[in-house]
Amino acid sequence: MIYRVLADATVVLHLLFIVFVLAGGMLVWRWRKLAWVHVPALAWGAAIAFFGWVCPLTYLENYFRAKGSDAGYGGGFVEYYLIPLIYPDLLFPGGFPRTGFVAIGVFILLFNGVIYWRVWQGRAKAS
Repeated sequence: MIYRVLADATVVLHLLFIVFVLAGGMLVWRWRKLAWVHVPALAWGAAIAFFGWVCPLTYLENYFRAKGSDAGYGGGFVEYYLIPLIYPDLLFPGGFPRTGFVAIGVFILLFNGVIYWRVWQGRAKAS
């Protein structure tokens, strides 16, 4: 029972990390010192998207699932949980293409890059 709870908690933590990677720049807009945490998280999230790595939180979740006698899954968190929600099999019957993950990585860098640019523009005007 405890391992199932730990696995589910890892899923929630993983989802929160992904949201932070995607939208953390908006928090930096308000709390600029948070950039020290967000920039490494953003770089890690983009690297996972670009290179097809699997996040260690996926391994941790699968470990807890195996200890709790549940089946884990292959691949990464995004492929297993999020892609089926966003892109049903009808759109990509052979699986989500690798170029799609690269596009996601480019998007998160551009989106947050625009936010950081605006933050630094505001900082330069304030000085």
